[in-house]
Amino acid sequence: MLLVGLAWFWSDSLRARESAIRAARLACTADGVQLLDDTVALAALGMQRSDDGRPVLRRIYRFEFSDTGNNRLDGSVTLLGAGVQALYLAPHAGTLPQRLPGPLDG
Repeated sequence: MLLVGLAWFWSDSLRARESAIRAARLACTADGVQLLDDTVALAALGMQRSDDGRPVLRRIYRFEFSDTGNNRLDGSVTLLGAGVQALYLAPHAGTLPQRLPGPLDG
């Protein structure tokens, strides 16, 4: 039973890490900054109740990004169960995404 529990935790942790990497990549792309090392690192692990009252794992992953290519800034992704609960990027001077022309643009 212990081995089954460990195998589940290992598999669940891999899926959670991939979700955190995907969320960090999307946030960095949206803000026009570069995700450094293309990875995240687990910073905290604990239990929390979900909206429906079930106990689920809460994981906080940290990552680094750069807005100039010459610096390292901190970011974090908080997962509650399998879903992203919060995402933080340190203040930076990233680029604003280009706005697509709309029907009112001349």
